[in-house]
Amino acid sequence: MVVRRSLFQLILTFFGLTLEIASQFRVNLFTQIHEIVFHGQGGYDWETVYNMPIWLRKFTFHKMQEYYNNQKSESESTTNSNIKTLIDSNGKVQSSELAKKSKPVSYK
Repeated sequence: MVVRRSLFQLILTFFGLTLEIASQFRVNLFTQIHEIVFHGQGGYDWETVYNMPIWLRKFTFHKMQEYYNNQKSESESTTNSNIKTLIDSNGKVQSSELAKKSKPVSYK
């Protein structure tokens, strides 16, 4: 690996961006663009999101994230309240009231 020497001491840390963290910022940018385009359900295209002002892109991303987190928690709460199981918290199978009242079936 060739190490370049510069006359300027701050050439690689322009506004604090170094080679080590530049790639992570790039990954974060493209991940955010992907999430907006993918979860935007056709409302955004890649070029539009890429050219958005940073504040607007972050606002859009956080609003979409908030919306999908609310949908997820509502979905989990409705499914958890409607589930009836025959297995108790100890892992033992309980007999249901319906099974107690029904007659045994013989298949002859």
